[in-house]
Amino acid sequence: MQAVGMIAEFNPLHNGHVFALQQARRLSGAEVVVALLAGNFVQRGEPAVVDKWTRAKAALACGADLVVELPTTDAVQAADGFAQGALALLSVLQVQSLAFGTEAPALDYAALAARVAAAPPQGSLFQDHTQTYATQLNQYYQQTAGVSLDAPNLLLGLSYAQANRKLDTPLRLLPFARHGAAHDEAEISADGASASALRAALAQGESVADLVPAAMQTGLDASRHQSWDDLFPLLRYRLQTADLAALRDIYTMSEGLEFRLTEQLAGAQDFAGFLHQIKSKRYTYARMRRLCLYVVLNLTTEVMADAQQHRFLHVLGFTAAGRQYLHQIKKTVELPLITKVSAAMLAPGGLMQWQHRCDQLIETLTGTAQNYGRVPVMRKENDAC
Repeated sequence: MQAVGMIAEFNPLHNGHVFALQQARRLSGAEVVVALLAGNFVQRGEPAVVDKWTRAKAALACGADLVVELPTTDAVQAADGFAQGALALLSVLQVQSLAFGTEAPALDYAALAARVAAAPPQGSLFQDHTQTYATQLNQYYQQTAGVSLDAPNLLLGLSYAQANRKLDTPLRLLPFARHGAAHDEAEISADGASASALRAALAQGESVADLVPAAMQTGLDASRHQSWDDLFPLLRYRLQTADLAALRDIYTMSEGLEFRLTEQLAGAQDFAGFLHQIKSKRYTYARMRRLCLYVVLNLTTEVMADAQQHRFLHVLGFTAAGRQYLHQIKKTVELPLITKVSAAMLAPGGLMQWQHRCDQLIETLTGTAQNYGRVPVMRKENDAC
């Protein structure tokens, strides 16, 4: 059986994602679509709106055959780290190709990554304090590779291609045009809604039933919704009680950011206000959201390094075809393949200890076990998207 990989958050899964799953299958000709799904926390630095099991079940109903978790320690990285972790796992899962949506599907991402690799080192990019880091990074890509990467999925596509170059057996890259609302589009229109707009609507108590597949709506109705509103009191407590030395150990805490975070906390009434106070041209909203999440989850530089040295494949769900594919590869997979989580895996020193640390927060908020004793979701024949 041939397999195509997709890297996804499905936060929440919407009609554009259903199109993406269809495109992955069509472009690759593969019998199996493997979705590498960010767990309970996502790349923009926040909790997923509903837990990983709910989103995995919807993905299986809407076109995925096998859903494997992208561990939190990979899922909450900046684009380069996010891509490296994801491509490493997809390679071990023996998929032959990677399908991804982009604003520029005609771009040769592999060739672009090669040009960037051959360019002079970036050095210290942030030298002009009148422009944002993102602007200066884009200028670097324009100068070295002759292309503007000002759309979010273009940069992610390049990150995938760069990570792909490092694999012993690179995957075939299958970019396709995004369908529906633009990434992070705030308005809901006739074209549909972005995941960001859907999360905003859910936060306001509005119905999104006409904008997401029935399988996702069922999951939204049955699940508690999470956001930074739940985490901000915990962030406040951590910043108020942790000493500066402990904060300096947090992953990506650099250049005195521990002082900036603790000093700006006093006047903040909510997370949005706090984020506005700590954001600057040097530090983007996404960078600061991720840093704040690392503080809440106590993800230190040491923890992140250890997690990347002890990878695993946690299966969240499969169809009959996905189960057959797992049976095909299980004897040659080079990482532990987990279909039932034991207590030993979650204990200190266990294979999933850091994932368990992160997921305990979601268990506290939802009252639903996220790992211990859980077995993969099996798509039933009558499960409709």
